[in-house]
Amino acid sequence: MSSDKELSDFLKSVEKRAFKRAVYAVRSDDAALDIVQEAMIKLAEKYADRPAAEWPLLFQRILTNATMDWFRREKVRGAVMQNLSEFEGADEDGDFDLLEMLHTLDGSLGTESALDAVARGQVLAAVEAEVAGLPNRQREAFLLRYWEEFDVAETAAVMGCSEGSVKTHCSRAVHALAKALRARGITP
Repeated sequence: MSSDKELSDFLKSVEKRAFKRAVYAVRSDDAALDIVQEAMIKLAEKYADRPAAEWPLLFQRILTNATMDWFRREKVRGAVMQNLSEFEGADEDGDFDLLEMLHTLDGSLGTESALDAVARGQVLAAVEAEVAGLPNRQREAFLLRYWEEFDVAETAAVMGCSEGSVKTHCSRAVHALAKALRARGITP
């Protein structure tokens, strides 16, 4: 049986990545925060007694389901409130962005020139934009495999599909990202 501290530590370790994954899916910081909070509460309420080793897959599946529930609710709201949901939030500053926090190639921060920092920021913004533009299932498979570092079986369990589908989605995502980034002049 897991302790409250273990659960708290686990939730702290996944909160930022879960938030970014939700933002990619719903394209709204406020909605993403709600989705992540809902997923964390559900994990704590229903699965806190499970072994800590089971939490990563459980949490990712709960997060996926919470995201799908959000889309369903939005579809209903959209049908009732037609054009009122088309407002976009203009405030994108001040939020945590994992891609902006990446280390330079040599693993140290603060040793790059201003020109290198600007160039790196532009490349990261381009990568983030292209990841956000992937179809939902491709983006989900890509993020779970390469960001969350889940293996194919774990990713399939979270996504509720076959391992072959995960491989297909990941392959298509990687090829689409490579093509889009090459078109922007970004090469490895």
